[in-house]
Amino acid sequence: MHFISAVQLIGALLLPTVSSLPLLASSGSVTLRARNYNLTTPSCPLKPKVLIISLFQPEAEVWWNIPEFDILAQNISIPGLSPRFPEAHCTADGEICQVVTGEGEINAATTIQSLTLYAGFDLTETYFLSAGIAGVNPNIATLGSVTYARFAIQVAQQYEFDIRDIGDNFTTGYIPYGTTAPAPAMYPQNVYGTEVFELNVALRDRAVMLSSKAKLNDSDTAIAYRATYEQKAAREPPVVIGCDVATSDNYFSGPILTEAANNFTLLMTNGTGVYCTTAQEDNATLEALMRAAQAKKVDYNRIMIMRTASNFERPHPGESAYQHLIFSVSGGFLPSVANIYIAGIEVVTDITTNWDTIYAKGIEPTNYVGDIFGTLGGTPDFGPYPFFGVA
Repeated sequence: MHFISAVQLIGALLLPTVSSLPLLASSGSVTLRARNYNLTTPSCPLKPKVLIISLFQPEAEVWWNIPEFDILAQNISIPGLSPRFPEAHCTADGEICQVVTGEGEINAATTIQSLTLYAGFDLTETYFLSAGIAGVNPNIATLGSVTYARFAIQVAQQYEFDIRDIGDNFTTGYIPYGTTAPAPAMYPQNVYGTEVFELNVALRDRAVMLSSKAKLNDSDTAIAYRATYEQKAAREPPVVIGCDVATSDNYFSGPILTEAANNFTLLMTNGTGVYCTTAQEDNATLEALMRAAQAKKVDYNRIMIMRTASNFERPHPGESAYQHLIFSVSGGFLPSVANIYIAGIEVVTDITTNWDTIYAKGIEPTNYVGDIFGTLGGTPDFGPYPFFGVA
Protein backbone atom coordinates (compact mmCIF):
# COMPACT_ATOMS: atom_id res chain seq x y z
CA MET A 1 0.00 0.00 0.00
CA HIS A 2 1.25 3.49 -0.79
CA PHE A 3 0.69 6.39 1.58
CA ILE A 4 -2.86 7.49 2.42
CA SER A 5 -2.77 10.40 4.85
CA ALA A 6 -5.52 11.13 7.33
CA VAL A 7 -6.54 14.12 5.23
CA GLN A 8 -6.69 12.01 2.06
CA LEU A 9 -8.70 9.27 3.74
CA ILE A 10 -11.23 11.58 5.37
CA GLY A 11 -11.62 13.43 2.09
CA ALA A 12 -12.07 10.21 0.18
CA LEU A 13 -14.99 9.20 2.33
CA LEU A 14 -16.85 12.40 1.44
CA LEU A 15 -16.39 12.22 -2.32
CA PRO A 16 -19.18 11.69 -4.82
CA THR A 17 -18.31 9.01 -7.35
CA VAL A 18 -18.96 8.89 -11.07
CA SER A 19 -19.97 5.22 -10.94
CA SER A 20 -21.14 3.16 -8.02
CA LEU A 21 -18.69 1.42 -5.72
CA PRO A 22 -18.99 -2.20 -4.63
CA LEU A 23 -19.91 -2.57 -1.00
CA LEU A 24 -17.12 -1.50 1.34
CA ALA A 25 -18.00 -2.89 4.75
CA SER A 26 -15.87 -0.29 6.50
CA SER A 27 -16.40 2.53 3.97
CA GLY A 28 -12.65 2.70 3.50
CA SER A 29 -11.84 2.63 7.21
CA VAL A 30 -8.48 1.21 8.17
CA THR A 31 -9.74 0.03 11.56
CA LEU A 32 -10.10 -3.69 12.13
CA ARG A 33 -13.58 -4.97 11.43
CA ALA A 34 -15.24 -7.10 14.08
CA ARG A 35 -15.37 -10.68 12.79
CA ASN A 36 -18.87 -11.98 12.18
CA TYR A 37 -18.00 -15.29 10.55
CA ASN A 38 -17.44 -18.79 11.90
CA LEU A 39 -14.04 -20.46 11.98
CA THR A 40 -13.63 -23.73 10.10
CA THR A 41 -10.96 -26.42 9.93
CA PRO A 42 -10.47 -28.18 6.59
CA SER A 43 -10.85 -31.97 6.83
CA CYS A 44 -8.32 -32.38 4.03
CA PRO A 45 -5.97 -29.94 2.30
CA LEU A 46 -7.78 -27.32 0.24
CA LYS A 47 -6.46 -26.89 -3.29
CA PRO A 48 -7.53 -23.40 -4.40
CA LYS A 49 -7.42 -22.42 -8.04
CA VAL A 50 -6.99 -18.75 -7.10
CA LEU A 51 -5.59 -17.17 -3.95
CA ILE A 52 -6.12 -13.43 -3.55
CA ILE A 53 -3.47 -11.64 -1.49
CA SER A 54 -4.78 -8.45 0.12
CA LEU A 55 -2.52 -6.15 2.11
CA PHE A 56 -4.89 -4.28 4.42
CA GLN A 57 -8.53 -4.09 5.39
CA PRO A 58 -10.20 -2.03 2.62
CA GLU A 59 -8.41 -4.06 -0.08
CA ALA A 60 -9.73 -7.24 1.53
CA GLU A 61 -13.31 -6.11 2.01
CA VAL A 62 -14.00 -5.42 -1.66
CA TRP A 63 -14.02 -9.21 -2.14
CA TRP A 64 -16.61 -9.74 0.60
CA ASN A 65 -20.37 -9.66 0.01
CA ILE A 66 -20.01 -9.78 -3.78
CA PRO A 67 -22.45 -11.59 -6.10
CA GLU A 68 -19.93 -13.90 -7.77
CA PHE A 69 -18.88 -15.94 -4.72
CA ASP A 70 -18.84 -15.99 -0.92
CA ILE A 71 -15.21 -15.93 0.14
CA LEU A 72 -16.21 -15.96 3.81
CA ALA A 73 -17.82 -19.40 3.56
CA GLN A 74 -14.73 -20.96 5.15
CA ASN A 75 -12.50 -19.08 7.58
CA ILE A 76 -9.38 -20.94 8.60
CA SER A 77 -7.11 -19.91 11.45
CA ILE A 78 -3.47 -20.38 10.39
CA PRO A 79 -0.52 -20.16 12.79
CA GLY A 80 1.87 -17.37 11.82
CA LEU A 81 -0.57 -15.09 10.04
CA SER A 82 -0.91 -11.47 11.13
CA PRO A 83 -2.47 -11.09 14.59
CA ARG A 84 -4.80 -8.55 12.98
CA PHE A 85 -5.76 -10.91 10.14
CA PRO A 86 -5.28 -14.43 11.55
CA GLU A 87 -7.57 -16.30 9.17
CA ALA A 88 -7.52 -17.26 5.52
CA HIS A 89 -10.91 -17.07 3.82
CA CYS A 90 -12.22 -19.49 1.18
CA THR A 91 -15.34 -20.27 -0.79
CA ALA A 92 -17.31 -23.35 0.22
CA ASP A 93 -15.74 -25.43 -2.55
CA GLY A 94 -12.25 -24.15 -1.72
CA GLU A 95 -11.61 -22.95 -5.27
CA ILE A 96 -11.06 -19.28 -4.33
CA CYS A 97 -9.25 -18.17 -1.18
CA GLN A 98 -7.93 -14.95 0.31
CA VAL A 99 -5.30 -13.97 2.85
CA VAL A 100 -4.61 -10.51 4.31
CA THR A 101 -0.95 -9.90 5.10
CA GLY A 102 -0.90 -6.58 6.93
CA GLU A 103 1.10 -3.68 5.54
CA GLY A 104 4.83 -3.51 4.94
CA GLU A 105 7.53 -5.92 3.84
CA ILE A 106 7.91 -7.83 7.11
CA ASN A 107 4.18 -8.46 7.48
CA ALA A 108 3.92 -9.60 3.88
CA ALA A 109 6.89 -11.97 4.01
CA THR A 110 5.96 -13.63 7.29
CA THR A 111 2.29 -14.05 6.39
CA ILE A 112 2.98 -15.57 2.99
CA GLN A 113 5.66 -17.89 4.35
CA SER A 114 3.29 -19.09 7.09
CA LEU A 115 0.56 -19.62 4.52
CA THR A 116 2.74 -21.72 2.22
CA LEU A 117 3.91 -23.91 5.12
CA TYR A 118 0.38 -24.60 6.38
CA ALA A 119 -0.56 -28.25 5.85
CA GLY A 120 -4.22 -27.41 5.29
CA PHE A 121 -3.48 -25.99 1.83
CA ASP A 122 -2.08 -27.54 -1.34
CA LEU A 123 -0.91 -24.51 -3.35
CA THR A 124 1.08 -26.36 -6.01
CA GLU A 125 -1.34 -25.40 -8.81
CA THR A 126 -2.75 -22.19 -7.33
CA TYR A 127 -2.72 -18.86 -9.17
CA PHE A 128 -1.79 -15.98 -6.88
CA LEU A 129 -3.34 -12.54 -7.41
CA SER A 130 -1.64 -10.03 -5.11
CA ALA A 131 -3.94 -7.04 -5.40
CA GLY A 132 -3.48 -3.72 -3.59
CA ILE A 133 -3.43 0.04 -4.02
CA ALA A 134 -0.34 2.09 -4.81
CA GLY A 135 1.12 5.42 -5.76
CA VAL A 136 1.44 5.99 -9.50
CA ASN A 137 3.92 7.73 -11.78
CA PRO A 138 1.97 10.44 -13.67
CA ASN A 139 4.15 9.87 -16.73
CA ILE A 140 2.70 6.37 -17.08
CA ALA A 141 -0.86 6.28 -15.72
CA THR A 142 -3.40 8.10 -13.60
CA LEU A 143 -5.57 7.80 -10.51
CA GLY A 144 -7.78 4.71 -10.52
CA SER A 145 -5.66 2.91 -13.10
CA VAL A 146 -5.04 -0.82 -12.83
CA THR A 147 -1.49 -2.09 -13.34
CA TYR A 148 0.06 -5.54 -13.65
CA ALA A 149 3.81 -5.92 -13.17
CA ARG A 150 6.49 -7.87 -14.98
CA PHE A 151 9.17 -6.62 -12.58
CA ALA A 152 9.09 -5.79 -8.88
CA ILE A 153 12.10 -3.72 -7.79
CA GLN A 154 13.19 -3.14 -4.19
CA VAL A 155 14.20 0.48 -4.71
CA ALA A 156 15.19 1.22 -1.10
CA GLN A 157 17.81 -1.56 -1.07
CA GLN A 158 20.66 0.96 -1.43
CA TYR A 159 22.94 3.17 0.62
CA GLU A 160 20.94 6.15 1.86
CA PHE A 161 22.20 9.64 2.69
CA ASP A 162 20.38 12.84 3.46
CA ILE A 163 21.12 14.68 0.22
CA ARG A 164 22.05 17.77 2.24
CA ASP A 165 25.01 15.84 3.70
CA ILE A 166 26.75 14.65 0.53
CA GLY A 167 27.38 17.73 -1.57
CA ASP A 168 26.10 19.43 -4.68
CA ASN A 169 27.45 16.80 -7.09
CA PHE A 170 24.74 14.29 -6.16
CA THR A 171 21.22 14.25 -7.59
CA THR A 172 19.91 11.94 -4.86
CA GLY A 173 20.92 10.46 -1.53
CA TYR A 174 20.48 6.88 -2.81
CA ILE A 175 23.56 5.03 -4.09
CA PRO A 176 23.58 1.34 -5.11
CA TYR A 177 25.49 -0.96 -2.76
CA GLY A 178 29.20 -1.22 -3.45
CA THR A 179 29.28 1.79 -5.79
CA THR A 180 30.12 5.46 -5.41
CA ALA A 181 27.47 7.24 -7.50
CA PRO A 182 23.69 7.18 -7.86
CA ALA A 183 21.92 4.93 -10.35
CA PRO A 184 22.20 4.40 -13.23
CA ALA A 185 25.99 4.82 -13.07
CA MET A 186 26.88 1.26 -12.00
CA TYR A 187 25.05 -1.95 -11.12
CA PRO A 188 25.26 -2.71 -7.38
CA GLN A 189 28.31 -4.76 -6.53
CA ASN A 190 26.62 -6.35 -3.53
CA VAL A 191 23.21 -7.96 -4.00
CA TYR A 192 20.91 -9.73 -1.57
CA GLY A 193 18.76 -11.50 -4.14
CA THR A 194 15.52 -9.68 -3.37
CA GLU A 195 16.22 -6.54 -5.43
CA VAL A 196 14.39 -7.70 -8.58
CA PHE A 197 11.82 -10.35 -9.39
CA GLU A 198 10.52 -11.05 -12.88
CA LEU A 199 7.10 -12.60 -13.42
CA ASN A 200 5.41 -14.52 -16.23
CA VAL A 201 4.72 -11.97 -18.98
CA ALA A 202 2.28 -14.25 -20.83
CA LEU A 203 0.15 -14.49 -17.69
CA ARG A 204 0.58 -10.77 -17.00
CA ASP A 205 -0.58 -9.89 -20.50
CA ARG A 206 -3.61 -12.15 -20.20
CA ALA A 207 -4.53 -10.43 -16.93
CA VAL A 208 -4.23 -7.02 -18.62
CA MET A 209 -6.46 -8.22 -21.46
CA LEU A 210 -9.10 -9.59 -19.11
CA SER A 211 -9.15 -6.58 -16.79
CA SER A 212 -9.41 -4.25 -19.79
CA LYS A 213 -12.99 -5.50 -20.19
CA ALA A 214 -13.97 -3.83 -16.92
CA LYS A 215 -15.60 -0.41 -16.59
CA LEU A 216 -13.29 1.20 -14.05
CA ASN A 217 -14.52 3.31 -11.16
CA ASP A 218 -13.66 7.01 -10.89
CA SER A 219 -14.55 10.02 -8.74
CA ASP A 220 -15.36 13.66 -9.44
CA THR A 221 -12.53 14.81 -7.20
CA ALA A 222 -10.03 12.55 -9.00
CA ILE A 223 -11.12 13.98 -12.35
CA ALA A 224 -10.53 17.52 -11.09
CA TYR A 225 -7.24 16.63 -9.39
CA ARG A 226 -5.83 15.06 -12.58
CA ALA A 227 -6.21 18.39 -14.34
CA THR A 228 -3.55 19.92 -12.05
CA TYR A 229 -0.88 17.70 -13.64
CA GLU A 230 0.91 18.44 -16.91
CA GLN A 231 1.61 14.87 -18.01
CA LYS A 232 -0.75 13.50 -20.66
CA ALA A 233 -1.09 10.12 -18.96
CA ALA A 234 -1.99 11.77 -15.66
CA ARG A 235 -4.82 13.78 -17.21
CA GLU A 236 -6.46 10.83 -18.96
CA PRO A 237 -9.16 8.57 -17.46
CA PRO A 238 -8.01 5.41 -15.63
CA VAL A 239 -6.66 2.57 -17.76
CA VAL A 240 -5.46 -1.02 -17.41
CA ILE A 241 -1.76 -1.28 -18.24
CA GLY A 242 1.26 -3.51 -17.86
CA CYS A 243 4.03 -1.67 -15.96
CA ASP A 244 6.27 -2.28 -12.99
CA VAL A 245 6.18 -1.79 -9.24
CA ALA A 246 8.75 -0.25 -6.89
CA THR A 247 8.83 -1.68 -3.36
CA SER A 248 9.83 0.40 -0.34
CA ASP A 249 8.71 0.43 3.27
CA ASN A 250 9.45 4.17 3.22
CA TYR A 251 6.72 6.47 1.96
CA PHE A 252 8.25 8.92 -0.48
CA SER A 253 7.18 11.90 -2.52
CA GLY A 254 8.77 14.47 -4.78
CA PRO A 255 10.80 14.62 -7.99
CA ILE A 256 14.18 13.79 -6.42
CA LEU A 257 13.13 10.51 -4.82
CA THR A 258 10.83 9.43 -7.63
CA GLU A 259 13.55 10.06 -10.20
CA ALA A 260 15.92 7.98 -8.07
CA ALA A 261 13.37 5.15 -8.01
CA ASN A 262 12.97 5.39 -11.78
CA ASN A 263 16.73 5.27 -12.35
CA PHE A 264 17.17 2.30 -10.01
CA THR A 265 14.36 0.47 -11.81
CA LEU A 266 16.05 1.00 -15.17
CA LEU A 267 19.43 -0.02 -13.76
CA MET A 268 18.23 -3.21 -12.08
CA THR A 269 16.24 -4.39 -15.12
CA ASN A 270 18.87 -3.47 -17.71
CA GLY A 271 16.62 -0.76 -19.11
CA THR A 272 13.54 -2.93 -19.66
CA GLY A 273 11.53 -2.07 -16.54
CA VAL A 274 8.86 0.63 -16.55
CA TYR A 275 8.75 2.46 -13.21
CA CYS A 276 5.05 2.88 -12.65
CA THR A 277 3.70 2.20 -9.15
CA THR A 278 5.02 2.52 -5.60
CA ALA A 279 4.07 0.08 -2.87
CA GLN A 280 5.35 -1.59 0.29
CA GLU A 281 4.93 -5.35 0.05
CA ASP A 282 5.54 -6.91 -3.34
CA ASN A 283 9.21 -7.90 -3.21
CA ALA A 284 8.63 -9.41 0.23
CA THR A 285 5.65 -11.39 -1.03
CA LEU A 286 7.64 -12.56 -4.03
CA GLU A 287 10.63 -13.66 -1.96
CA ALA A 288 8.39 -15.71 0.34
CA LEU A 289 6.81 -17.33 -2.71
CA MET A 290 10.29 -17.88 -4.15
CA ARG A 291 11.27 -19.90 -1.08
CA ALA A 292 8.03 -21.86 -1.38
CA ALA A 293 8.70 -22.51 -5.07
CA GLN A 294 12.15 -23.85 -4.16
CA ALA A 295 10.39 -26.28 -1.84
CA LYS A 296 7.98 -27.29 -4.66
CA LYS A 297 5.02 -25.86 -2.76
CA VAL A 298 3.98 -23.24 -5.36
CA ASP A 299 4.43 -22.63 -9.08
CA TYR A 300 6.24 -19.31 -9.60
CA ASN A 301 4.84 -19.02 -13.13
CA ARG A 302 1.36 -18.52 -11.63
CA ILE A 303 1.88 -15.22 -9.81
CA MET A 304 0.28 -11.87 -10.71
CA ILE A 305 1.00 -8.53 -9.05
CA MET A 306 -1.85 -6.05 -9.50
CA ARG A 307 -1.67 -2.48 -8.20
CA THR A 308 -4.38 0.15 -8.54
CA ALA A 309 -3.47 3.83 -8.37
CA SER A 310 -4.74 5.68 -5.30
CA ASN A 311 -2.48 8.75 -5.55
CA PHE A 312 0.36 10.25 -7.56
CA GLU A 313 3.86 9.70 -6.19
CA ARG A 314 4.96 13.27 -6.91
CA PRO A 315 3.33 16.71 -6.58
CA HIS A 316 1.76 18.73 -9.35
CA PRO A 317 3.30 22.08 -10.38
CA GLY A 318 3.09 24.64 -7.59
CA GLU A 319 2.73 22.02 -4.85
CA SER A 320 5.54 20.99 -2.50
CA ALA A 321 6.46 17.36 -1.89
CA TYR A 322 5.50 17.83 1.77
CA GLN A 323 2.11 19.33 0.95
CA HIS A 324 1.47 16.58 -1.58
CA LEU A 325 2.26 13.66 0.71
CA ILE A 326 0.68 14.89 3.92
CA PHE A 327 -2.27 17.06 2.93
CA SER A 328 -3.38 16.60 -0.68
CA VAL A 329 -6.77 14.99 -1.39
CA SER A 330 -6.59 13.38 -4.80
CA GLY A 331 -9.93 11.56 -4.82
CA GLY A 332 -8.20 8.38 -5.90
CA PHE A 333 -8.51 6.22 -2.80
CA LEU A 334 -12.04 4.84 -3.12
CA PRO A 335 -11.83 4.30 -6.90
CA SER A 336 -8.52 2.49 -6.51
CA VAL A 337 -9.94 0.17 -3.86
CA ALA A 338 -13.08 -0.45 -5.89
CA ASN A 339 -11.07 -1.20 -9.03
CA ILE A 340 -9.23 -4.03 -7.28
CA TYR A 341 -12.50 -5.94 -7.39
CA ILE A 342 -13.87 -4.47 -10.61
CA ALA A 343 -10.76 -5.41 -12.61
CA GLY A 344 -9.67 -8.39 -10.54
CA ILE A 345 -12.96 -10.28 -10.77
CA GLU A 346 -12.41 -10.60 -14.52
CA VAL A 347 -9.21 -12.53 -13.85
CA VAL A 348 -10.55 -14.65 -11.01
CA THR A 349 -13.66 -15.63 -12.97
CA ASP A 350 -11.64 -16.48 -16.08
CA ILE A 351 -9.39 -18.81 -14.09
CA THR A 352 -12.24 -20.73 -12.48
CA THR A 353 -14.35 -20.83 -15.66
CA ASN A 354 -11.55 -21.92 -18.00
CA TRP A 355 -9.57 -24.05 -15.59
CA ASP A 356 -9.68 -27.28 -17.58
CA THR A 357 -9.00 -25.73 -20.98
CA ILE A 358 -6.42 -23.03 -20.15
CA TYR A 359 -5.21 -22.80 -16.58
CA ALA A 360 -4.81 -26.32 -15.18
CA LYS A 361 -1.81 -27.02 -17.37
CA GLY A 362 -0.38 -23.55 -16.73
CA ILE A 363 0.36 -20.60 -19.01
CA GLU A 364 3.83 -21.15 -20.43
CA PRO A 365 6.14 -18.16 -19.89
CA THR A 366 7.95 -16.67 -22.86
CA ASN A 367 10.44 -14.83 -20.66
CA TYR A 368 12.77 -15.57 -17.78
CA VAL A 369 10.87 -15.89 -14.48
CA GLY A 370 12.58 -15.58 -11.11
CA ASP A 371 15.25 -13.66 -9.20
CA ILE A 372 18.73 -12.34 -9.95
CA PHE A 373 20.35 -15.59 -8.75
CA GLY A 374 18.47 -17.84 -11.16
CA THR A 375 17.22 -19.73 -8.12
CA LEU A 376 14.50 -21.61 -10.00
CA GLY A 377 16.61 -22.25 -13.08
CA GLY A 378 17.22 -20.36 -16.29
CA THR A 379 19.39 -17.32 -16.92
CA PRO A 380 18.20 -13.92 -15.68
CA ASP A 381 17.75 -11.30 -18.40
CA PHE A 382 18.72 -8.56 -15.96
CA GLY A 383 21.82 -7.89 -13.89
CA PRO A 384 25.49 -8.62 -14.58
CA TYR A 385 24.83 -12.36 -14.56
CA PRO A 386 26.02 -14.95 -13.85
CA PHE A 387 26.01 -13.78 -10.24
CA PHE A 388 28.09 -15.64 -7.65
CA GLY A 389 28.70 -18.39 -10.17
CA VAL A 390 24.97 -18.99 -10.67
CA ALA A 391 24.28 -19.19 -14.41
